[in-house]
Amino acid sequence: MDKRTLLDRVASDGEERILLGRIWDKYDRCLRRNIPACTPFLSPKEQQAAVRLLHAMGVEDGGGLWGGYPGAERCQIHFLPEWQTEPIADAVVCLRCSFYEENALSHRDFLGSLMGLGLTRESIGDILVSPDSADILISASVAEHLERDWNSAGRTALQVRRIASGEVRPPARQVKELRDTVSSLRLDSVLSVGFSVSRGKAAEAVESGRVQVNWEDCQKNDRLLGEGDVLTVRGLGKCRLTAVGGVTKKGRIFITVERYL
Repeated sequence: MDKRTLLDRVASDGEERILLGRIWDKYDRCLRRNIPACTPFLSPKEQQAAVRLLHAMGVEDGGGLWGGYPGAERCQIHFLPEWQTEPIADAVVCLRCSFYEENALSHRDFLGSLMGLGLTRESIGDILVSPDSADILISASVAEHLERDWNSAGRTALQVRRIASGEVRPPARQVKELRDTVSSLRLDSVLSVGFSVSRGKAAEAVESGRVQVNWEDCQKNDRLLGEGDVLTVRGLGKCRLTAVGGVTKKGRIFITVERYL
């Protein structure tokens, strides 16, 4: 199957097709020139689309994800030649931005400030905000510019310095664990548990196009889920099906869901 036909089949829309075409070019560059190559930062949804493309291309060992620290949400895909086994070490830079007024800045403040400096979203990885600082993961190509010129976010002064990846401090993730039984692992049933709403309300959210499963839009209430699936509902937040247990005498299934607070 030629490149154009495969992209048409895999991509969900024109914007995603352009992205996947660029990812294909990165993979092809690594293959032809036998040198490492990496994509810009990708959202979880974009990462899922990239995986679909690589599987469709028949690439089993497509590349590694790296976002600057273990567990990063926004990641680059690193395509490596046979002689290299680790991601490109200096492709992601972490800047620690300290400020004096506690809790003065939010994720939105930092993102807005960076975009105001002319950065694109694809050059910015995770933004990890703490009460008096934030660790910002960025592409190496923009690091020097930020170290030199970035000194404030809004009216709040910043002290910006580069840190090693091992020094990154992800904030503690706040979750609420919910345990219940469901008649099946249907999407609407698990959503009902995860967000403490009626099954009817859950079904309505799915049918209205507000729900994503593993960052992919889903409007099928009868979609069956498995352990590890991440569910996002616009207006409600995000939860994850962390465990599927045994079955009760009445045939109901024990599940555990973590809701992100």
